[in-house]
Amino acid sequence: MTHRVAARMTDAAQAWLESLDDAQRAQAVRPWPSDEERHRWYYTPTDHGGLALTRMRPAQQSLAMQLLATGLSRAGYVTVSTIMGLENVLDHLEGWQVDWGRERGRDPQLYWLCVFGEPGSGLWSWRFGGHHVSVHHLIVDGQVAASTPCFLGADPASSPLLGPHPLRPLAGAEDLARDLVRSLDDEQAARALLTPVAPVDIVGGNRPRISDGHLLMPLPDLWRGRFTERRLADRVEDMHRAAEEKAGVRAEDHQAVRLTAAPKGLAAADMSDGQREQLRALLDVYVARVPEELAEREAAKFAGERLRDVHLAWAGGLERGQPHYYRVQGPRLLAEYDNTQRDVNHVHTVWRDPENDFGFDVLRGHLIEHHNVASPPVDGVGP
Repeated sequence: MTHRVAARMTDAAQAWLESLDDAQRAQAVRPWPSDEERHRWYYTPTDHGGLALTRMRPAQQSLAMQLLATGLSRAGYVTVSTIMGLENVLDHLEGWQVDWGRERGRDPQLYWLCVFGEPGSGLWSWRFGGHHVSVHHLIVDGQVAASTPCFLGADPASSPLLGPHPLRPLAGAEDLARDLVRSLDDEQAARALLTPVAPVDIVGGNRPRISDGHLLMPLPDLWRGRFTERRLADRVEDMHRAAEEKAGVRAEDHQAVRLTAAPKGLAAADMSDGQREQLRALLDVYVARVPEELAEREAAKFAGERLRDVHLAWAGGLERGQPHYYRVQGPRLLAEYDNTQRDVNHVHTVWRDPENDFGFDVLRGHLIEHHNVASPPVDGVGP
């Protein structure tokens, strides 16, 4: 049961909201039922919606981070905190010159927290996000009902530390997957490999819902609205074009990795027992982002014989330093990983439940059962 996690979230959210003044609260809270804003999410350095850490006093920032911690495991919280701190590293790496039309291009305080509804009520949710972080949780009748989409990225993916070991916040998602795909025999590898050319980002992008046939989203579409300043609009368009040209992506490569309802790649049913254990360990890296009680619920979706229906698909090279992409897909599960940008030192990962992202499935059932609404729209989004 997830009620203990929900109770911790409720207490933390109420404490944070009580600390805000009226102007802050107007940015931090949106009513329930909400408009489509609840289904918006981003991983670019754009306005993620809500109240930014930079607009909070230090004590309020602490309360915001305490709420974030209730929605993550200890390892998940450490990883997110590290990703946020990488904004300083990235600023240094880029010579302090990046301009996104705001006072500081890379800012570890430009992370936003937003609450939808009233914490402790029957239906409410919260969202924390900024560059390379997007965390969502929905609480229904005192239980955590949905925890996806959940995005984590890292730029740079690997940074030097004092001593022999680099800082690699998302190393597990990379290394476990590579070990698995390199363990495949020739026949298995041929089924797992979609194309030798990796896409330049996760294919699903930041779409609210995943549908059959979706192709890679261009970079300009991943921001909150289009840039009105021509120099910024041109910049993101040029970045996307240059990335695809450098990678040598062709139309057939886009088609090879397009999302489909029926999973592509190699089924776990056609893996050895050892390979299935490797696959399970890889999936645990994704679901273990959230508290143990929630992770156990999510892991049940691919437990036992259910794992046999999960597929692994790979695109790109197999060696460290070669651009690569993979997805792990099965019933109620889609994990995507991409490391192609910044000379293969910029990782994007996302974990989703295509049927229940933002609690679409749970909320529809709740409305049918408790409010006698047949095939209801959910927050303005229909079936």
